[in-house]
Amino acid sequence: MESSLLEIVELPNGDIALQRADGEGEPLINIHFSEESKGYMPAMRLEIAKAMIQAGVQAFSDMSAERGCVAEYEEVERTLH
Repeated sequence: MESSLLEIVELPNGDIALQRADGEGEPLINIHFSEESKGYMPAMRLEIAKAMIQAGVQAFSDMSAERGCVAEYEEVERTLH
């Protein structure tokens, strides 16, 4: 899998997304907060979304390591010249 820079952004519809910094493709993760929840945390949505994304990435990493498949996701096709 090719690596690229990722960024967390607020979309025009108010959702928080993890996407490639170059804007290519659709968001990798999209977090939608209900109107009710927005009322409870008007200034903290971005921080909460960051924590949710970080927890998800960590859980993926932990589960991949347990199953021994981290190398599968880190392989990149290379050509030796």
